[in-house]
Amino acid sequence: MLKAFVHAEDQAQYRRPAHRDGVELYHAQILKHSFEPHLHEAYGLGAITDGVGRFRWRGGEHLAPRATLMLMNPEDIHTGEAATDHAWAYRMVYLDEALLADLYGGPTWRFDAAVAHDAEAATRAATLIAALWQAREPLAFDSALLALVQGLSRHAHRAPQRPDGAAPRFDTVLDFMRSHLDRRLDTEQLAAVAGLSPFHFLRSFKAHQHATPQQALMALRLFEAKRLLASGEPPAEVAAAVGLADQAHLTRSFARRYGVTPSRYQQQLGTRPRR
Repeated sequence: MLKAFVHAEDQAQYRRPAHRDGVELYHAQILKHSFEPHLHEAYGLGAITDGVGRFRWRGGEHLAPRATLMLMNPEDIHTGEAATDHAWAYRMVYLDEALLADLYGGPTWRFDAAVAHDAEAATRAATLIAALWQAREPLAFDSALLALVQGLSRHAHRAPQRPDGAAPRFDTVLDFMRSHLDRRLDTEQLAAVAGLSPFHFLRSFKAHQHATPQQALMALRLFEAKRLLASGEPPAEVAAAVGLADQAHLTRSFARRYGVTPSRYQQQLGTRPRR
């Protein structure tokens, strides 16, 4: 069973505040590990503090050097790895959409670029995320979180936007996947949901989602696994609930996408189930 990264310089840590649902903090330093396609179903707000990250996002390859912002929408499937022989370090906050709306007091945000070259804002964001990590008082945490959101607001559009008229069709497919994570789904089932022929569906889905249906399904399965692990569910039960073969399959797949094993993730959050 996978216990840790292969390379000693690869590290990932998660934390969730006890008083505020809908927030997850993440610090990482990556040299050798390559993250497989995944999503967070939350806004990803963060800053690169060292090195250069390389990732695929919306069908293209992007670089995120030190002192840039990382800005992800909840539905963005992406990868990640170091682009040089120097470790890539970054700090992120993942915010549920409802919490972001409460914090900002406005309509849904959308980011058109995953990397923003704004050194001053990136430095400020990195400082605030470090403060969130260290905060022990709820008021101090919430104040720093609000400052982070307000500081990044100018990089976001303030109104919901859809890529084109075909997107709602695939929203329905994604919702169907979420409702049937524990089942074996085939092309014909998903194509029927979309109202397309099987191969038209495969082509169109990848063109609009920038991922194959299988990659999207695995991303949704592993995100749901992450949510269940955070709530204290035993890994073996989580594996069955999201349609993975067994706990070993969950361990491999989770680590490839989130940088830690399920047991380490639960240990970091303090949600490991009692034996």
